Amino acid sequence: MPSALPTLLLLAVPLAAALSAGLILRLFPLLQRYALARPNARSSHTVPTPQGGGIAVVTALVTISGLFIAAPEIGGRPDWIWLAGCALALAVLGAVDDIRPLPAAFRLAVQAATVGLLVWHLDGRLLPEAPLWLERGLTLLAGLWFVNLTNFMDGLDWMTVAEFVPVTATLLLLGLAGPLPPLPALVAASLLGAVLGFAPFNRPVARLFLGDVGSLPIGLVTAWLLWQLAVAGGLAAALLLPLTYLADASLTLIARAGRGERVWEAHRGHYYQRATVNGLRVPGIVARVFVVNLALAALAAATLLWPSWPVTLAALAAGLVLVAILLRRFARAPAPAPAESAVQP
Repeated sequence: MPSALPTLLLLAVPLAAALSAGLILRLFPLLQRYALARPNARSSHTVPTPQGGGIAVVTALVTISGLFIAAPEIGGRPDWIWLAGCALALAVLGAVDDIRPLPAAFRLAVQAATVGLLVWHLDGRLLPEAPLWLERGLTLLAGLWFVNLTNFMDGLDWMTVAEFVPVTATLLLLGLAGPLPPLPALVAASLLGAVLGFAPFNRPVARLFLGDVGSLPIGLVTAWLLWQLAVAGGLAAALLLPLTYLADASLTLIARAGRGERVWEAHRGHYYQRATVNGLRVPGIVARVFVVNLALAALAAATLLWPSWPVTLAALAAGLVLVAILLRRFARAPAPAPAESAVQP
């Protein structure tokens, strides 16, 4: 690794955090006036709350990574241009939808076009034995799903923080250690800092929400990062890192489709949302998600430190068990309180 690269990557985190937090402080009065999120069928909040914190997060991500992309230690400027451009396109789509909700078909069409454009400019192969059109088609579907599941899962205070801080921090460490190339490591560092800058404002009870302006591009950038990790030889790690989000959103979608529900409509059927109904408080929910994500990060690292089939299979199995236990706890109704007669002497 070039000697200056660790310094650049580590410096990107506080710079992105400071820029994200500073922009939020400047934008907060405007967001309070023009971007209030009112409670709906999907909401976990009960009072109107400003949204649009994603403006600062995405701006910090693009600005800081763009500032360092000129460093010769990073490289990959064309890839960054396509990534930043597509992320900004989704941010614009999300901003419009935050202010004036757009038809679901239109949103999906724009998302598919944006993700497809980014997939078209990807380098490397994940499935070299498969036809290129099949690999790219599957990548498009996976990227489109990850963009939307990130949006679906951003429905609770600090949930995005509990998910993406462990994921991006792990990717940054992998960049410092070598398994991840410099460009995705820089993007991960910038996203980590940007989310940390947003975190104090989203702490339960949140004063500010991320909004679609943030969740859509964060989903796209993270999907790109995980693809880069997979292409670099870390497919199992790329599956383990977001496993909590993947499992919750995918199982919820399958269950709703099986019941014949309109899966594109707002709802409160996710496991983390059911947990609030089942008696868990928001801090307890996001703390559990954070701890499980830390464990998944350790398992992901293990597959890269000891690359063998036994370790990989064991890590994947352990990750599935951890997530299953978490989702079962979220879905489980609280034990009924004992009857009054049963507790009296």
